[in-house]
Amino acid sequence: MTETFYDVMRRQGITRRSFLKFCSLTAAAMGLSPAYAAKIAEAMETKPRIPVLWLHGLECTCCSESFIRSAHPLAKDVILSMISLDYDDTIMAAAGHQAEAIVEETIEKYDGNFILACEGNPGLDEGKTGGMSCIIAGKPYTEQLRHAAKHAKAIISWGSCASWGCVQAAAPNPTGATPIHKVPGIGNAPIIKVPGCPPIAEVMTAVITYILTFERLPSLDRQGRPKMFYSQRIHDKCYRRPHFDAGQFVEKWDDDGARKGYCLYKMGCKGPTTYNACSTIRWNGGLSFPIQAGHPCIGCSEDGFWDKGGFYNRLSGIHQFGVESNADDVGMTAAGIVGGAVAVHAAVSAIKRTQQKGDQE
Repeated sequence: MTETFYDVMRRQGITRRSFLKFCSLTAAAMGLSPAYAAKIAEAMETKPRIPVLWLHGLECTCCSESFIRSAHPLAKDVILSMISLDYDDTIMAAAGHQAEAIVEETIEKYDGNFILACEGNPGLDEGKTGGMSCIIAGKPYTEQLRHAAKHAKAIISWGSCASWGCVQAAAPNPTGATPIHKVPGIGNAPIIKVPGCPPIAEVMTAVITYILTFERLPSLDRQGRPKMFYSQRIHDKCYRRPHFDAGQFVEKWDDDGARKGYCLYKMGCKGPTTYNACSTIRWNGGLSFPIQAGHPCIGCSEDGFWDKGGFYNRLSGIHQFGVESNADDVGMTAAGIVGGAVAVHAAVSAIKRTQQKGDQE
């Protein structure tokens, strides 16, 4: 029988106190109340680790690079304890025929009960590339993907490559790169999209933790993303938001506004249209995120962000309040609206009184 998370932690000499602290940090990373730490602890103590096949298609490996830098929980805890990472050609020790045999062994042993994690996407344009743009063990990646997907309990599309297509699918897309959910014959396993280029490390590990703890998929939005991390715009939780509302913007790189931490909207920040947890969970163990480092959000977790282009072009149709720049105008407008409403109310009242008087006569 597969060991539980707690069994492995005890074998590694980790104390009960440290284990409970880990559960609390994990609950916080998932945005859950402290009360859920007990449920996470119970799951870790009683449930076997989740078998995972982690496949790589057309990608740059930035998702794996992000994942191994997770701080809460540590990636080593996820890999060695929470999940049974049976196959990942980037970090596994096995190679060649021995490595590929693990895929078939996992499918046979855990048919319908393993997680298929996909990093990158397949190239489907056989007309231009002969379907040979991504070869795994002498076969197109598409074959390995379809085969494993039909036996998986669920599929996780790591990053924007697997979720949306990303740079590989950008025009002219010579390989026919296609996001996982659009691959013909992919099967019926539910797909969780965790977009970002790359996704935040703690978001990746928290998704797996949630599945293990609650034995179900996290609640997803209409695009298939976990609501706990993709339900709010970066703009809504950005610490520079007050400057946006006040009409205080960086006008050019390294100007006085940039030094004062003003809003980066005019420098092309896509925070108002990008749904992600960057401004709350942040990166490098919660240390920072691009906007905090002085760079505008490029919207990397949104569909088609490469083809939309214009990383430094200002969004259109976004209207700020601008308290500092037009407070008087706003006040006069508000006064005019109130005055107009009073006048209309008085007119309506006069008409009603006239009608009532006529009825009485």
